[in-house]
Amino acid sequence: MATSQPSQGELVEASTRFEAVAKKWSAKEKSAKQVRPEGIVDLRSDTVTTPTTAMRAAMACACVGDDVFGDDPTIWEIEERIATLMGKEAAIFVPTGTMGNLVSVMAHTYDARDAEVIVGHHSHMCIYEQGGIATVAHVHPRQLQNQPDGSIKLEDIEEAIRPVDDHFPTTKLVCVENTHNKKGGLVLSLEYLDALGELLKSKNVKIHVDGARVFAAAAALDVPPSRVVSMADSVSVCMSKALGAPAGSVVVGDAAFIRRCRRARKVLGGGMRQAGVLAAAALVALDETLPRLKEDQRRAHAFASAIANDTGSLRSALNVDLNAVHTNLVYVSVRPDNPAGLKAPAIIQTMRSHKVWALPISDYQMRFVFHHQVDDNAVDAAIAALRASV
Repeated sequence: MATSQPSQGELVEASTRFEAVAKKWSAKEKSAKQVRPEGIVDLRSDTVTTPTTAMRAAMACACVGDDVFGDDPTIWEIEERIATLMGKEAAIFVPTGTMGNLVSVMAHTYDARDAEVIVGHHSHMCIYEQGGIATVAHVHPRQLQNQPDGSIKLEDIEEAIRPVDDHFPTTKLVCVENTHNKKGGLVLSLEYLDALGELLKSKNVKIHVDGARVFAAAAALDVPPSRVVSMADSVSVCMSKALGAPAGSVVVGDAAFIRRCRRARKVLGGGMRQAGVLAAAALVALDETLPRLKEDQRRAHAFASAIANDTGSLRSALNVDLNAVHTNLVYVSVRPDNPAGLKAPAIIQTMRSHKVWALPISDYQMRFVFHHQVDDNAVDAAIAALRASV
């Protein structure tokens, strides 16, 4: 089992040896800078961040092994740390959040060919994961309406849980999303989550939390992450969104559940070998980026406030609900009756000429996502670019 870390001398030798490789790729780097030139304020997502110097160093020095054989100590460490932070027994590292949600559903429904999962109609699992719980896991998804705050009404969930009947599938799982992407990064209240837990425990139905940005929820509520997911049987946590690691998610739950996730991960092609190079960056993110999430949220609120409190062109063309800015996502609506007849794609395109990138969601909605590589000056630049574009 080769898990030893490289010595300083070996790292120096490797750096020298690969200097030629770096020169070879310098032209490619120039092309990449043409794709995203220097000085761009990129607010399309919190997945656009690049690894920090500390992350790159940790990846280069990572102690690794074969994770499919269970031999990678850096994977052990990230799994142990996330399980502890979430207050769960065990964890497994997976390549993506989509796979994290899918293996969770597969592990919860492994013993029921007639399984049904309740999901919100605006959830990431319902909209952005290609229907994998149906097409791959062969589980029936029952969509219930997400409320404006991202929740699903408890009475709707209780009514949707199937009685025992030969005509019906069996309700095995309810999936909730926290924070909720399509609802603007809103945080589900602890009162709601506790009540959901009590309801489903009484019905013998499990809870899975799509917690891609669950650390942001904890920061917004000013509580430990374990409190936010205390009622959950499983959670999928992203290491890239908000935290800034280059890749990877971690699924947590009890040991038996995680063992089933490991089997599901294998059939989905998610069994990686020396994956510790990715886990090393995630460990740095926990130390380096996690403590700064409140800064991202402060900047998001400052940006939204500048729009909401504007008395000129921003106010006449745009609208933002400050009460809906809980975390690092800001959804901005374009007023259909704006004086210039502008639509979101045109505004976003003009902003690009001012070196600020954001994401058009529809003709009349835009999304701006703040992250650890956006500072206060970038916020000012984004406000100025938006003002110049409407």
